[in-house]
Amino acid sequence: MNILVVLTSHDQLGDTGKKTGFWLEELAAPYYVFKDAGVALTLASPKGGRPPLDPKSDATDATRRFGNDPQAQAALANTARLATLAAADYDALFYPGGHGPLWDLADDTHSIGLIEAFHASGKPVGAVCHAPAALRHAKTPDGVPLVRDKPVTGFSNSEEAAVGLTEVVPFLVEEMLKKNGGRYSKGPDWQSHVVVAGTLITGQNPASSEAAARALLTKLGVT
Repeated sequence: MNILVVLTSHDQLGDTGKKTGFWLEELAAPYYVFKDAGVALTLASPKGGRPPLDPKSDATDATRRFGNDPQAQAALANTARLATLAAADYDALFYPGGHGPLWDLADDTHSIGLIEAFHASGKPVGAVCHAPAALRHAKTPDGVPLVRDKPVTGFSNSEEAAVGLTEVVPFLVEEMLKKNGGRYSKGPDWQSHVVVAGTLITGQNPASSEAAARALLTKLGVT
């Protein structure tokens, strides 16, 4: 069993001059859900190598464990380049968020191709917080938006407003999912909310990371 975990390579927060990237909790919490279940992981990103970490990432038990784990640090420093990977080699696909995916994974043709291939093969695809941005241009084999008529969630408009970035981000995750026909729902801001629609699993925010990873394992029949 091998899960492909895809991280952003984008490190600029629009035109603000500030840094962004992936949100550490959204990698670290799922990383240990998967690892502690005995599942192999492959970390990847559009550019390969070490992906940029959002400097504002919160410290949690999982992030502290990740920071003190030499194996995890080595995997993060040497992510595979997306263009070199094939869906057939993996059992599931998982996207941690952070604001970075809004700028690169949302339009990355290799990422879109992987999502479409996993979904068409009936393999689970999970995405948390801003990472459902990667679903923006993904389509079903029939050519319709992959999220159309599916229950989904992702970082909410109210959460984006709370962090003061509504006018900075290239698009709002909630609005994009609705525009593509997704049946968007949200829980209270900053509380765990995970939606499962067949093999598509989405989580609303960082607090949803662990539950989303567990839902993906359930789809794989791993407990």
